[in-house]
Amino acid sequence: MSVSLQFNGGVILIRPMQADDLEQVQAIDKISFSMPWPESAYRYELFENQSSLLWVAEMQEAAGSRRVAGMVVVWLVVDEAHIATIAVHPDYRGRGIAQELLCAALIESIERGMTSATLEVRAHNLAAQRLYRRFRFEETGVRPRYYRDNFEDALIMTASQLDENTVKWLKDGAWKASNEQSGRASGRSASVRSASARTDIMQETDHESRG
Repeated sequence: MSVSLQFNGGVILIRPMQADDLEQVQAIDKISFSMPWPESAYRYELFENQSSLLWVAEMQEAAGSRRVAGMVVVWLVVDEAHIATIAVHPDYRGRGIAQELLCAALIESIERGMTSATLEVRAHNLAAQRLYRRFRFEETGVRPRYYRDNFEDALIMTASQLDENTVKWLKDGAWKASNEQSGRASGRSASVRSASARTDIMQETDHESRG
């Protein structure tokens, strides 16, 4: 499944991640996070982890060039979707791309049997928190001093009771009404990475949901 969206200056294609995307995906990771994932982490998620969903936003510009503008990785654990990472390149922030990535990832997660979604986000990343609240995530806990680079707290945010009605709400674009009421997260980074990184795969890098 893929979704094509019109944006000023071109078209954004929301589609599953491919091997050819990895170089650009990791470049976005490095520019978005203080502790980026190694390339091996993305290769593991894409080629080996059967419980991982990976999507990218590809910008198709008027001149004919194509560029990966953002990405999202989701882990499916029993009946819960864990948003592992989401980020948008600084050149394309403020256009709602992170929202479209999250929407696509949630739809596929629910269609694959997930009934809740969760993530960790830095306590001071207000742009990311606004992004998730638009999709009915609520704060459900705190992990004190969780991020190793600066010992910032991680907020746990969860969306519960996900079902076919949620899929319809997402596909119909009804979530955009809350977006219009609260306003988009300007050009600031709404990037988020989960704090619960797999240390064996991530070599002890922290994830912070990013978008």
